[in-house]
Amino acid sequence: MTPHIRPDLADVPAYVPGKNVPGALKLASNETTDGPLPGVAAAIAEAAAGVNRYPDNGAVELTSELAKHLDVAPENIQTGCGSVTLCQNLITIATRPGDEVLFAWRSFETYPLATRVAGATPVQVPLTEGRVHDLPAMADAITDRTRLIFICNPNNPTGTVVDSAALHDFMARVPSNVIVALDEAYYEYVRPTEAQRYDAVELHRRYKNLVVLRTFSKAYGLAGLRVGYAIADPAVTNALLKVHVPFSVNSLAQSAAIASLHAKDELLARTDSVVAERERVTSELREAGYNVPASQANFVWIDLADDTTRFAQEAMDAGVIIRPFAGEGVRVTVTHAAENDRFVAFARDRASR
Repeated sequence: MTPHIRPDLADVPAYVPGKNVPGALKLASNETTDGPLPGVAAAIAEAAAGVNRYPDNGAVELTSELAKHLDVAPENIQTGCGSVTLCQNLITIATRPGDEVLFAWRSFETYPLATRVAGATPVQVPLTEGRVHDLPAMADAITDRTRLIFICNPNNPTGTVVDSAALHDFMARVPSNVIVALDEAYYEYVRPTEAQRYDAVELHRRYKNLVVLRTFSKAYGLAGLRVGYAIADPAVTNALLKVHVPFSVNSLAQSAAIASLHAKDELLARTDSVVAERERVTSELREAGYNVPASQANFVWIDLADDTTRFAQEAMDAGVIIRPFAGEGVRVTVTHAAENDRFVAFARDRASR
């Protein structure tokens, strides 16, 4: 007899991470090439000596450091095993079967998967032609069953950001009982224009239903340790604590995150080189004839439509792994110049055929 498993899960696909191929250059997962700074590595090593003990389930020291760093109260912070877990936990606290979770599409793949696992209904609103969130259309899509809205900014996988005025107008239209999750996983790579400039923490203070999500996985280079955090009203953080998997933010992750905050300026200086490379890669790809929207993340998006799968396979054959989204386009991580040059050389060669 086979074990009983929820039958509705049969139609829910599993999350598919970026591929790893020995010897190939991996530009598929938006990872940083640089490892932790020496001080952060030392903190990890020191914490490793105590892994026979459970981690601090409340991440008290990390929460305190984050609160000081962000100028909010500790009760406005909830940590999680990467911001992706906090996305899932927000769905858990906000929805029941039949409730709706609203988000742009294409956007972060976890949104529809985690929504369906919770038994809620995903509602997808197409991006604009410029591959940006269509916030007026998203506001129009709110119903009396909408419980949670995700805004991925910069958007994964297109790298685009919304204008400040559009975001403020959107928040003014959202009912105050609907949670809005502003997913800022790539926040540290943003170099906004004046029209794009806003302060998410200040926006959270104005709207109690706004939750800001950030992570140490990207610019801080701790993707392998899994630690993220939410900035939210205590009503939300208290609910998140109730569904938090005990001890899921491990000791090494907490120590590394604290050390990373202390080395913030040095770590974030690394983002400047990525931003410069992002602009160069975008320019060269456009010169080669590709449609590349302006990115504010550590990756670029190339519109390829029906050519997407073939393009990604040929890139892999050339030793470069990128992330395809069949029928739409590819996402390519921006790292160091030498690695970026390998991909650009492939793309230029292919465009010239």
